[in-house]
Amino acid sequence: MKTAVGHLTYCTNIHPGESWGDHFAQLKKFIPAIKQQVSPDQPFGIGLRLANTASLELSKEEHLKAFQQWLKEEDCYVFTMNGFPYGGFHNVVVKDQVHAPDWTSADRVVYTIRLFRILAALLPAGMEGGVSTNPLTYKFWCNRCEEEKNSFTESATLNMLLVLEQLVRIRRSGGPLLHLDVEPEPDGLMENTSEYISWYFEELLPAGVPFIMEKFDVTDLEAVDIIKSHIQLCYDVCHFALVYEPPHRVLERLGHYGLKIGKLQISAALKADMPTDTAARKEVTDAFRRFNEPVYLHQVIARKSDGALLHYPDLPEALADENNPAVTEWRSHFHVPVFLDKFGVLQSTQEDIQKVLALQRQQPFTAHLEVETYTWDVLPPELKQEMGLSVSRELNWIREELLKA
Repeated sequence: MKTAVGHLTYCTNIHPGESWGDHFAQLKKFIPAIKQQVSPDQPFGIGLRLANTASLELSKEEHLKAFQQWLKEEDCYVFTMNGFPYGGFHNVVVKDQVHAPDWTSADRVVYTIRLFRILAALLPAGMEGGVSTNPLTYKFWCNRCEEEKNSFTESATLNMLLVLEQLVRIRRSGGPLLHLDVEPEPDGLMENTSEYISWYFEELLPAGVPFIMEKFDVTDLEAVDIIKSHIQLCYDVCHFALVYEPPHRVLERLGHYGLKIGKLQISAALKADMPTDTAARKEVTDAFRRFNEPVYLHQVIARKSDGALLHYPDLPEALADENNPAVTEWRSHFHVPVFLDKFGVLQSTQEDIQKVLALQRQQPFTAHLEVETYTWDVLPPELKQEMGLSVSRELNWIREELLKA
C-alpha cells in the first residue's frame, strides 16, 4: 500500500511452495484478506518471492497474463521482489544453503535477470522496482585464505555486472528504473556497512565503471551514477541490529558515500543481556534454546564486556558456550513478530525498527518498505497465530509507527 513515505508490503517468502501454482495459490488465499485488513480502499502492493522453478513458470506468457489479470481484479500491484532464496525455503533444511547458488554461479545470474524481466512486466507505469539478493556468498565458503576470498569476490562481482548491464538496457529502452538491492547479513561475505562500502568502492566501481563505459559509451562520472542507481542496498533492520549498528549510523555512512537504499526490510531479531548470576543466565539461555529449530540459520553475535563482538555461526554453537563469562549480550538471527518487544526474559530489536522508521518519517531514504517475518512456521507454539492476521497486525503496527509525529 502507498503511504506518505513509500510503498509498504510484506514479503511473500513467508508462504511455502516452490512452483508457480503453489505460489499463486498462497497469494489467492492470503492477499485479499490481508488487503481488506490494511488497505481496503487503496491498491495493495506485494513483495513477491519466486523460487527458481516458479520464476521459470511465471515467465510463460499465459501465466504472466493470468497473474496480471488477477492483480487488476484484486486492486494489487508488485513493486519489489525477493531474489535471495533460490530454491526450497520451507519444509526443508535451509541453513547456509539459502546462499546457494551464490554470485559465482551462472545460475544466480540467469535467475536474477529472469526476476527483473518479470518485475518489469508487472510494475505499474512510472514506478521503480527492486530485487533483493544475497551478499555475494556465504563467508565460510571462501574463508580458507585471503587469496581465495579475493577470487570469490572478483568472480561474484563480475557476474553481478552482467545483471547490471541488463538493467541499464531495460531503462534505456524506455523501461522502468530497476535496482538490484544487495542484502548484507551475518556471515555473508558482506555483513555490515563497512564491508558493503568497501566492496562497493574497492570491487564494484573499479570493475563496473570501465565495463559500463565500454558497453554504453558514457563518461566515467556517468558510469558511476548509473551503477549507484542500479545497484543499491537492501537494509534489513534485523541484520544490522545483529551487528550492533544503529540506524542513524548506517544512514550517515551510506549518505556520506552517496550510496542509495533500494529497500528497507523491516524485521526484528532476538536479544538479551547475559546475567553474571549463574541461575539467571541459565534462564536466559534456556529461553534462547526454545528458538533452536533446525530449518534456518540463527547466527548469534555476542557483545563482550570490552565491546568486542563474538560471532557464532548458529545458535547451537552459542548455546555450547553459554557460560562464557566475558559475554554481556546475545543477539540471535531469528525473525520474530515486529509488533512484540518482549518474549519472556528475551527481548526483540524492535527499538531499531522504531528508530529507522522515525528516520524514514523525517526524511524518506527509500520508496520500498517490506516486512519480512518468514519464521511463522517455526516459532514456539504460543507465538503462532493465523498467518494472515499476523501479517495484517505487523503491517498495521508499522503504519502506526509511520504516522507518529
